[in-house]
Amino acid sequence: MATERQATVGGGHTQPGRHPGLALAVITSAQLMIVLDATIVNIALPQIQDALGFSSTGLSWVLNAYTLTFGGLLLLGGRAGDILGRRRVFIFGILLFTVASLLGGLAQSSEWLLLARALQGIGGAIASPTALALVTTNFEEGPERNRAFGVFAAVSGAGAAIGLMAGGMLTSWLSWRWTLFVNVPIGIALALLTPRFIKESERHPGRFDITGAITSTAGMSLLVYGFIRAADKGWSNVGTLASFGAAVVLLAAFIMIERRSQQPITPLHLFADRDRSGSYVVMLITGAAMFGMFFFLTLFVQNVLGYTPLRAGFAFLPVTLAIGITAQLASQILPRTGPKILMMIGGTLAAGGLIWLSRINESSGYVTGLLIPMCIFGLGMGFIFVPVTIVALSRVSNRDSGAASGLLNATQMVGGSLGLSVLVTVFGTASRNEAAVQVKQFLASATPEQLAAFQQTQQLPKPFSSHVLAHGISSAFQLAAVLAVVALVVTIVVIRRKVAGEGAGTVGAPVG
Repeated sequence: MATERQATVGGGHTQPGRHPGLALAVITSAQLMIVLDATIVNIALPQIQDALGFSSTGLSWVLNAYTLTFGGLLLLGGRAGDILGRRRVFIFGILLFTVASLLGGLAQSSEWLLLARALQGIGGAIASPTALALVTTNFEEGPERNRAFGVFAAVSGAGAAIGLMAGGMLTSWLSWRWTLFVNVPIGIALALLTPRFIKESERHPGRFDITGAITSTAGMSLLVYGFIRAADKGWSNVGTLASFGAAVVLLAAFIMIERRSQQPITPLHLFADRDRSGSYVVMLITGAAMFGMFFFLTLFVQNVLGYTPLRAGFAFLPVTLAIGITAQLASQILPRTGPKILMMIGGTLAAGGLIWLSRINESSGYVTGLLIPMCIFGLGMGFIFVPVTIVALSRVSNRDSGAASGLLNATQMVGGSLGLSVLVTVFGTASRNEAAVQVKQFLASATPEQLAAFQQTQQLPKPFSSHVLAHGISSAFQLAAVLAVVALVVTIVVIRRKVAGEGAGTVGAPVG
């Protein structure tokens, strides 16, 4: 440890590694900026649609352009950090993300904004896996690293909720453009501070697995796109089926390439560890449930409860606090309990919160209908994120830590994109079926004035439309609850306990 934190040398310049608290602040600030951009524009979407002329279908790509490139390129970003040096790659990713944010805020057309959002995703994919890997570079394994992981996991888990709050404030007080402009001064500050407080990692000379990078990125992107298209065009659509078919072919080719490559972008031996593979599955499913909860409750509080963007953003503050509280608690007690117990507790709470939310209807109030189950879900997320992160990265060689962290980030983002698309499909089907029922009931009891208004707008009166929306959201939460239960089963069956007497530094390591 002493060799890693050398004293200040010549001229009083700050030596990287001397201030671990500041190093962690830089790393987590970057991760927060990247993670919250997956949701910060959610509440601003109506304003973006009016300003740039998006269609209702095209508007979804403001989110998808970011998540597709982010999830698809995370593995390449993790490998780049291993080969070129994590600090160097981290700074490049932050600068690219910053430039893309500036371009997005200046967008004058829908195409311009989508290109900027895709570029943001690329920058995030480069910076995010190296951010997590830098924790292993700058903190010793054991209690110190566990605490750092706790902070990092809390920030990653709460980023979606913080993005919703920030989006509500910026949209209400300034304009939708500031949901993007806000990243510019933060990104510049992080790029300047990183060399002062963060050590560079050891470089591992090698060649980029270009073929593996192309097939994995294209395969995951097409898989995400297939689910997104299915939500919009249906499962039998030719484009949907073609996307799934191409994704299967490319991902199969990726596995074959990685098995034969001497320097693979994703070392397949990482999956040989039972606990690590289980942690990736849990993160994949958890990401799906979490993205779905934020998306649908954003719709509910604005379209059913009638909240303003600002109030809608702050409605999610308790979730952020719940995740932060239990993430810190988990990092403190994990050395004594081991990861499995915490993941089981977290999985049970998350599933319980989603089951409660599946009972939502148009008469649900904020406190009993949303706040309490949201907080239960958030408490569960905090207990899950810390042990999952530690299990995924424990006993990974320094050479592979970038790839391992890239996989962890990729499973959360890709899981969120895939899961949200499936949940939206369930939501859309349930809403359409219920709308048909409600139209019949409305037509049977409507006054002549109501019939004339319906014929002109083709929209049901608010009580009926609120019921349809709530029914679709309830159906989506039923599936989300099932996903959470599956994650809990994986935890119980796959993840193994820490043997009593193991050191804190091996928390989450394989047993037996």
